[in-house]
Amino acid sequence: MESRISLDDATELTRTGDIWLFRGGSAADRAIQLTTNSPVNHVGMAIVVEDLPPLMWHAELGRSLPDVWTGKHHRGVQLHDLRDAVLVWSRKYGQRAWLRQLDHPVTREMEDAVLRTVARLDGTPFPSTARLASRWALGRIPALRRGSRELALESAYCAEVVAVTYEEMGLLHGRSPSWYDPGRFWSGDDLRLSSGARLGEEIAVDVPVE
Repeated sequence: MESRISLDDATELTRTGDIWLFRGGSAADRAIQLTTNSPVNHVGMAIVVEDLPPLMWHAELGRSLPDVWTGKHHRGVQLHDLRDAVLVWSRKYGQRAWLRQLDHPVTREMEDAVLRTVARLDGTPFPSTARLASRWALGRIPALRRGSRELALESAYCAEVVAVTYEEMGLLHGRSPSWYDPGRFWSGDDLRLSSGARLGEEIAVDVPVE
């Protein structure tokens, strides 16, 4: 039986390095899942430091929420209040959410590496479709409709941002960040982390009805 938890409890439980995964049921979402051979179409990483509320580090096409790092609304790589981000992805985009907890101590040095990565990447716009296709999805993105093509960009780029951050934390080695898609962070994939770290099984997050 699938483990389940409320959004409030998940927000309280999550720690830096935990993975948040999202799956939509629209035609565009299913198209992305098929082209990436992935059961999910979006991934983000929790950042929980000092007295700040839990934050979601990810990349998305929307700009519904203010970016915590810059205080502005923008597309691309963003740092959001985690609970607000999950509500947007659930209520506005119609996505189901799961939490995978990182089973590894996060040291002060790792937290510093995360914050340096945020400082470096926050606000980075999406690469062009051509650039991303050449890195990650050659032969797949061009076959999609225009709307799905943008979602494919989002799907690839959000995973790349998480992979870069995991690399800076010392948790991933050996592959280009552009190799990753959201499904690589799902338990059905053999994601081999460094230093004895592992990700727990998915916990389904129940989001309250608006």
